[in-house]
Amino acid sequence: MKIAILGTGMVGDALGTKLVQLGHEVRMGSRTKGNVKAIEWVKKNGAKATEGTFADAAKFGEIVLNCTSGVGSLEALKQAGSQNLKGKILIDVANPLDFSKGMPPTLTICNTDSLGEQIQKAFPETKVVKTLNTTNCLVMVNPSMLTDGHDLFISGNDAAAKAEVTELIKKWFGWKRVIDLGDITTSRGTEMLLAIWIRLMVALKTPNFNFKIVTES
Repeated sequence: MKIAILGTGMVGDALGTKLVQLGHEVRMGSRTKGNVKAIEWVKKNGAKATEGTFADAAKFGEIVLNCTSGVGSLEALKQAGSQNLKGKILIDVANPLDFSKGMPPTLTICNTDSLGEQIQKAFPETKVVKTLNTTNCLVMVNPSMLTDGHDLFISGNDAAAKAEVTELIKKWFGWKRVIDLGDITTSRGTEMLLAIWIRLMVALKTPNFNFKIVTES
């Protein structure tokens, strides 16, 4: 499969590297072709890894993963181009975190809206699926590194797209439990989980943890 990774940070690097290792062709996109981080990622990952602009990557990918910083995601996706995203599944991994005043960050969008919703509204012909945004990138690509069972969440308006993404992340990364929360408005809840996630990271002194949902038997 041809997969686009938008963003050159830790999340894009981890997801892109794992997907190349699985045999997929992956193109990493950034604002400009020749981005230093993207070139280093290509060198590290070999012939199935390429880089280009956001538009280059979005046009290349059969599926697109938004791994950009949440505060810049809409602008990055505009640069990727609505025609290049039309009809495709966009897996949105980003969170709208504002670090301008230091730690802990605040959310630039919350309560009555979410980044996932804003992306879907801006790109109505794209199938936006929000998932993978509630855990560290190392856990994203290797959930078995945590010894106990734990959960991932998924949101989106297109039921078929959510079902496909659920199967893909199980196949790609080994996720076993994915909870469908409903339409894209439910990404408000998962994005707001970052407030407690960051505080847990400080309290636990590690980013390598996740949420486990327990119900009565």
